[in-house]
Amino acid sequence: MGQQTVLHIRFDLSPGHDPELLERLRRLLEDFTPRVQMLEPDSAVLDLTGSLRFWRRDARGITEVIQLRTLALYGVRSGAGAAPNRMLAAMACALTPPGRRTVIDDSPEAITAFLRPRPVRQLPGVGAKAAATLAEYGLHTVGDVADVPQLTLQRLLGARAGRTLHERAQGRDTTIVDPTPTPASISTEHRFARDELDPAQHRRALLALADDLGARLRGSGQVATGLTCTVHYADSSSTRRSRTLPEATLHTVLLARTAYPVYESLGLQRARVRGIALRADALRPADRATRQLTLDSGDDKPLAIEAVADRARARYGHSVLYPAALASGGRVPADPDCRPVDSTHREPTGFRRSAGDTG
Repeated sequence: MGQQTVLHIRFDLSPGHDPELLERLRRLLEDFTPRVQMLEPDSAVLDLTGSLRFWRRDARGITEVIQLRTLALYGVRSGAGAAPNRMLAAMACALTPPGRRTVIDDSPEAITAFLRPRPVRQLPGVGAKAAATLAEYGLHTVGDVADVPQLTLQRLLGARAGRTLHERAQGRDTTIVDPTPTPASISTEHRFARDELDPAQHRRALLALADDLGARLRGSGQVATGLTCTVHYADSSSTRRSRTLPEATLHTVLLARTAYPVYESLGLQRARVRGIALRADALRPADRATRQLTLDSGDDKPLAIEAVADRARARYGHSVLYPAALASGGRVPADPDCRPVDSTHREPTGFRRSAGDTG
């Protein structure tokens, strides 16, 4: 088999799009290759290695055809990156606006020319803390890191992290495209009216997202076993963190208690945040969930209020009751217990939902 060719494509989906649209796009992509892996909430990765000869096109040619078909058939614009491996394709896609494509040839010169000037934060797995540590030693770009011996990076970041960073700085990635359907998930997203610097506003958005996810989980009779938080920045880059929940849940309070530490683990310092997405992962039927018994009766109070709020929302609409911290001027508490407020305040806007059931 020849050199691997991977395509990472990100769809520019409109808010409130048809939940079935991603499934239709998946079927379109499978016309080009059976090795398609959908990534919530709006992306896909394709292994084109075996498709180039069949289609008698190079990676750029196939990418152009895919983008043209998604636009013509579904009115969906997309940005795409094609490269010899998944990491490079994802990085190229992240830097490409909708309607355009970036193709990295499989030559060492092309890979080096693309990677070396990039800020080290753009490498997958490099968070704010690791970037700050590297910056203390004058390592600001991928090229700077690539020139450092692996053992030095391991002393700075630890054995495993240093070894992984060294491999990625050299442009090497062995991750395959896995077409196996991922467990069902649902996600929701908040886009700020302007790039938001205030961490308090970030936390308010997280609580609103957790409230939305909780209501949808309870409405569908499902529980989540994991949570993924994605933060989108003003420079079009993003950071994603996932965490397994202490116990499978469908309750807003418990979802928010996990979302806050995930967000805080990013270590954002005056970051210009454009949007935040929260995804409930690995869903399963609620009747198969278990709950850890507790002697603290205070834990039951927000859950009782939540049940009352659900009944009111089912009858009068979602905006009738929601956590008090989401009211105008409300302050997000450290412990996000939900308390009802009167219906004179409208539900915060700017949400983009997606039903990410895959399979």
